[in-house]
Amino acid sequence: MEKSSNSTTLGRTKSDQLLETLAAVFKSPTSQSDLAPGTSDSGGTLSRKSSRRLVVGASPARSSGGGSRNAHIRKARSAQMKLDLEELSSGAALSRASSASLGFSFSFTGFTVPPDEIADSKLFSDDDIPEDIEAGICRPKFQAEPTLPIYLKFREVSYKVVIKGMTSSEERDILNGISGDVSPGEVVALMGPSGSGKTTLLNILGGRLTHSAVAGSVTYNDQPYSKFLKSRIGFVTQDDVLFPHLTVKETLTYAALLRLPLTLTKQQKEKRALDVIYELGLDRCQDTMIGGSFVRGVSGGERKRVCIGNEIIINPSLLFLDEPTSGLDSTTALRTVQTLQDIAETGKTVLTTIHQPSSRLFHKFDKLIVLGKGSLLYFGKASEATDYFSSIGCSPLIAMNPAEFLLDLANGNLNDISVPPELEDRVQMENSETETRNGKPPPQVVHEYLVEAYELRFSENENKLMDPLHLDEEPKLKVLSSKRQWGASWWQQYCILFIRGIKERRHDYFSWLRITQVLSTAIILGLLWWQSDSKTSRGRQDQAGLLFFIAVFWGFFPVFTAIFTFPQERAMLSKERAADMYRLSAYFLARTTSDLPLDLILPVLFILVVYFMAGLRLSASPFFLSMLTVFLCIVAAQGLGLAIGATLMDLKRATTLASVTVMTFMLAGGFFVEKVPVFISWIRYLSFNYHTYKLLLKVQYQDMVPPLKGIQTDNGSREVGALVAMIFGYRLLAYLSLRRMKLHS
Repeated sequence: MEKSSNSTTLGRTKSDQLLETLAAVFKSPTSQSDLAPGTSDSGGTLSRKSSRRLVVGASPARSSGGGSRNAHIRKARSAQMKLDLEELSSGAALSRASSASLGFSFSFTGFTVPPDEIADSKLFSDDDIPEDIEAGICRPKFQAEPTLPIYLKFREVSYKVVIKGMTSSEERDILNGISGDVSPGEVVALMGPSGSGKTTLLNILGGRLTHSAVAGSVTYNDQPYSKFLKSRIGFVTQDDVLFPHLTVKETLTYAALLRLPLTLTKQQKEKRALDVIYELGLDRCQDTMIGGSFVRGVSGGERKRVCIGNEIIINPSLLFLDEPTSGLDSTTALRTVQTLQDIAETGKTVLTTIHQPSSRLFHKFDKLIVLGKGSLLYFGKASEATDYFSSIGCSPLIAMNPAEFLLDLANGNLNDISVPPELEDRVQMENSETETRNGKPPPQVVHEYLVEAYELRFSENENKLMDPLHLDEEPKLKVLSSKRQWGASWWQQYCILFIRGIKERRHDYFSWLRITQVLSTAIILGLLWWQSDSKTSRGRQDQAGLLFFIAVFWGFFPVFTAIFTFPQERAMLSKERAADMYRLSAYFLARTTSDLPLDLILPVLFILVVYFMAGLRLSASPFFLSMLTVFLCIVAAQGLGLAIGATLMDLKRATTLASVTVMTFMLAGGFFVEKVPVFISWIRYLSFNYHTYKLLLKVQYQDMVPPLKGIQTDNGSREVGALVAMIFGYRLLAYLSLRRMKLHS
């Protein structure tokens, strides 16, 4: 009994001390200097970790003033509710109170806490988020490797485009002198209405837009952009550019094999892909296809997380995201932003555009950049944005989401927002024509006022943005390096892309539509030329028509299949080449050769049906030579389609040009007109139909007297040489066109 009373007395003493501590916290100031020793605005990593682990040291970038005070009050009330007599007598209240006061939680760096403290602290964490249903069971977060810290600074960034009209050209400003800085460990949101220049600014900062029309300076550790940064920058585009027929696991595994350093083995790269899958909560859908417009696959939130996983798999120093929450529900969007916060905790720099976040999402960002019509309206802490606009006379008159309030200001809409005295005086002095119906100033006047107010209030702070950083020479020299870092050798890139290409396109090649098209055509031809007689002159004439149709069909069909190759993959090619995932030569060779095994299966079925039904020469040599001739025709026709598609990169124009070209080659092939005029007869030598037709005639009737259509009784080496030259010539033209497209982009 004495022991029990002593434990009860000790429990009450500790609980009283806890309540006194919490009461002292309520009275303490919430200024940045009192939060924790060593925390600062630039030290994003330290302040974020302190805020996640110490409840009393809330990060100033996430809360300020009354927000942090309300958070402490909320926690105190919940803590008091948990302090009942049963827990005091058992001694459980002491462990619960200590864990609540410390507020331990997970960090992305793999920090572990005893399970009992984790369970207790979860009740009092600021970052409690409803678990995303799509994410499944939360797994332990993998240990992130150290990364090169990169301080991003941009000063007076401007961008103009020239819009060409029918009679004149107009120069339009997209960005007007945008300045700011982003430090490692920070999550910075780029907000603004549609057309304000968010994506353009993000592309410039990510090195994706290096046009001569870009003015200003962008530095990484006080150094300009270099090719080395391609392996240190992750860029998630707004559109989910993924292969629809690959699974989640295959997509991330191929990204790991291509992008991770050469120092890692294949097993280590595959393990990294699995770690990212579990980290992003994709384990339950890892064997599901990505899907697309006509292919059923994963959900929108899972697809967005796969895109993020494609970039964080390389442990980037800078991570840029273009509207990662678009099209997602609020819970999934909150989960995505929480993932970005975990990524930033490891010392990475995260910059994301966001269209219209919820209020909970808005308070998750450290810094905020607000754009309006290409001009900077605000740059600073997200928690201080509303206070700043209130200081210049723009305050919400009703309770509203801070993001909605900022977007209304960026659009020049002052409905439900107080009008500054300066604008009221300006509206009264001007003509009534400039007023709106409700007496509010027009959007253009509001925009000019906000731009002037920001330039007036923050000009001194902007001048300090580009002060030289006191960094060691090693980080500066690394960023300055112009040497590219490939994740795999040329041969490894070729093999990986070859296997990926076969897995992606096998569904298209073995679709029932293609198989039915080829087999039905073969059966119709076999019935029309059923057991034709090659011994008579009339029978040979009929068989010559069949051979000409085979040459035309297998010249026409592959051209229009190959036309779609590069235009359809243009977005994927641009995305992966911008990240230096592989060399263009490795991609081109893998893309063209991975089609061959699949493209040659249907012609084999076609020849097997037609050859024996039509009664052509029943001998091994003519049969295999005819099949080889058809193969040469298919590969040459594919080269023409690849060249047209890569040169134009537009499906409508490419289809029109291919139709005219194939029709010309067919007419000049020699079957319809035997005596072609001299000034146009040279076209037949560029026609694969012509050379294929002549080869098929020589294979079937070389030993017959008299020869059909006056063909020469040679071995056909001239025609074979012409087809081989077309195979390599057309592909070389396609490769040069792709190289030119890359330089222009």
